[in-house]
Amino acid sequence: MSQLSELAHKIRAQLTAPGAPFELAEEVVDGRTVRVYRNAFRTLPELLSSARAHGDKPFISYLGETWTFDRFFAEVDAVVAQLRAWDVKPGDRVAIAMRNRPEWAVVLVATGLIGAVPAPLNSFGLGEELHAALADVEPCVFACDNDRLTRIGGDTRVAGCRILCVGATELPAGAADYQSVVSQAAEPPALPELGPDDPALILFTSGATSRAKGALSSQRSVCQALFNIDFIGAFSGMTSPEAVAALMARGLTPTTLTAVPLFHVSGLHAQLLNSLRNGRRLVFVNRWDPAQAIEVIQAERITQFNGAPSMVMQLLSQPGFDDPAQTGTLMGLGFGGAGLFQRVIDELQRRRPNSMSGVGFGLTETNGVGAAASGTLFAYKPHSSGVLSPIVDVRIADALGQALPTGEQGEVWLRGVTVMQGYWRDPAATAAAMSEGWFRSGDVGYLDDEGFIFIVDRIKDVINRSGEKIAAAEVESCLLQLPEVLEAAVFAVPDEDTGEMVAAVVSVHEGCKLDAQAVRAHVAANLAAYKVPAVVQVVTESLPRNPAGKLLKRQLRSAFVDGKLG
Repeated sequence: MSQLSELAHKIRAQLTAPGAPFELAEEVVDGRTVRVYRNAFRTLPELLSSARAHGDKPFISYLGETWTFDRFFAEVDAVVAQLRAWDVKPGDRVAIAMRNRPEWAVVLVATGLIGAVPAPLNSFGLGEELHAALADVEPCVFACDNDRLTRIGGDTRVAGCRILCVGATELPAGAADYQSVVSQAAEPPALPELGPDDPALILFTSGATSRAKGALSSQRSVCQALFNIDFIGAFSGMTSPEAVAALMARGLTPTTLTAVPLFHVSGLHAQLLNSLRNGRRLVFVNRWDPAQAIEVIQAERITQFNGAPSMVMQLLSQPGFDDPAQTGTLMGLGFGGAGLFQRVIDELQRRRPNSMSGVGFGLTETNGVGAAASGTLFAYKPHSSGVLSPIVDVRIADALGQALPTGEQGEVWLRGVTVMQGYWRDPAATAAAMSEGWFRSGDVGYLDDEGFIFIVDRIKDVINRSGEKIAAAEVESCLLQLPEVLEAAVFAVPDEDTGEMVAAVVSVHEGCKLDAQAVRAHVAANLAAYKVPAVVQVVTESLPRNPAGKLLKRQLRSAFVDGKLG
C-alpha cells in the first residue's frame, strides 16, 4: 500500500471515529444491521429547515438574477401554504417537471418540508412520456413550467391532480399560477412528525425495461446520502491540503455551475441539496452549451463544475478554457460513472494539475452513494471511480452472486443505508434488482488491493448519452411501430462529444424500403430528442440471434463499428 493510501485510511478512521464529526454507528433497517452517520439529520424536513439559517447569503443565480436564501424560503413558505390549501399530506406525491430554474427547487423543498414525496420527472420527455410517468406516480399536485403544461395538453389525466404552473400563458380550470401563489406571504410551516423509514423521494431512472422506474427512498436514506457528501468534502480536503489552501488563499466564494438536470441524483443531491444544506451558491443554466459555460464561468466566478464525462470533455475542448481571464476561478471539475477517456484524463491532469477535480460512482437507486475521489486521490488513480464510502458495502459478484476476490471483474453489488426501499409500485423489478439488501448495479467492475473501485463495463442494456440514461428497449419498441420494420436493435457506440451515442440497426420486411431519415423522424415524433438514434443502418437480412432467440447485440455492434453491416 502506498503512503498516500495509508494516509487516506488514517484520515478516514479519524473522521469516522467515536466523537468525530462523521462518527459511525449501527442501526437495524428492514431486519439488517447497517452503518450510519450518527450525526446526520433523521428526516428531510429537519435538514431542509436548517438551511434557513443562511439568511441573506446568495443561493441561486439564474438569468442574471440572484436569489438569497431568505427570498428562496419566502417562496417555499408560500408554496407550502398552497399545498396545504390543496390538502397535500405527508406521503402524498408531488410531481415536478421543469427545466432547471429556481422555482423547481422551491417546489421540491416545499414538498419535502411538509413530509410529502417529491417525484421529479424527466423534463425532456414528450407528452406521452410525461403522461406515463404521471399515471405511475399518481400525484395530487403536478408542478410544471409552461412548456411541460403544453406537452400534456393542460391535462394530467390523473383524477384529482392539481396543477401549479410557472410562466403559464393560459391556465386550465383549477390550475394555479406560481407567481400568484408566491405573491402571498406565509409563515414557515411547523415540521411534520415523521419516522426515518417514511417515504422521502421518488427519483426516476431508466433501466433495461421500456419504462423508467421510480426509485423510492426513505427519509433516513436521503439524509444519510446527503451527510455522506459532507464526508466526501472533508475527506477530500484533508487528503489534498495544498489544493484546499490554494483555494482559500484566493478568497473565492464557492460557486457551482449547475448544468446537469435537477431530476438527476447528481444534480439534486450533490449540487442542489448539498448547496442548500451548506449555504453555497449555485448558478443555474437550463441547457448545456460549452461555449456559453465558459462565459458563465468567467462572469459568475465559478469555482466548481460537475457534469457527465462528455460535458467535461466538451468544456476542455473550448478555446477559452486555458485562458486564466476566462476560467481562472475554476478550481475543480467533477464527473461520475466509469470515468473519462484516457486522452481527456491526461489533458485534465496536464492543464489542471493541482485542482480539486474528481470522480464519483453512485446510482439513483443508492442515492448517489458508492465511491468518490478528488484532488490528490484522483490524480493518484485517475482511471478508478474512487474509494468506497464508509456507509456502503460492495460485493464484486459472479454470475451466481458469489463474491469474487480482489482484482477479479464481476457485477458490482451495493448494500447500505442509502439503498432505495424499492421501485415504486414495481415489486417484480425490485425483486430482480435486490437480493438480501444488495442492489445489483448492472455495472461490471473490480476492487484493487487499496480499496479503489474500477468500473469497466455495463451489463444493463442502457445507453449513457451525456448523462442521460436511455433504455434501448424503449427505442426498439418505438422502431417496431414502423410497419416496414421487421426487427430492431439499439445499442451504444462511443462518441467523444456525448460519451455514447444511440445507434440503431433495423431489418425491413421483404420488398419494403425505408431510409435512415424516416427512421429518425419517427423516433423524434414519439420520444424525447436525446433518444433519437444518431446513426441508423437499414438492412434487408435478419438480425443475428442466439439459439434462445436473443439478439446478438455485441456482434451487431462490432459489425456496425467496423462498417461491415449492410
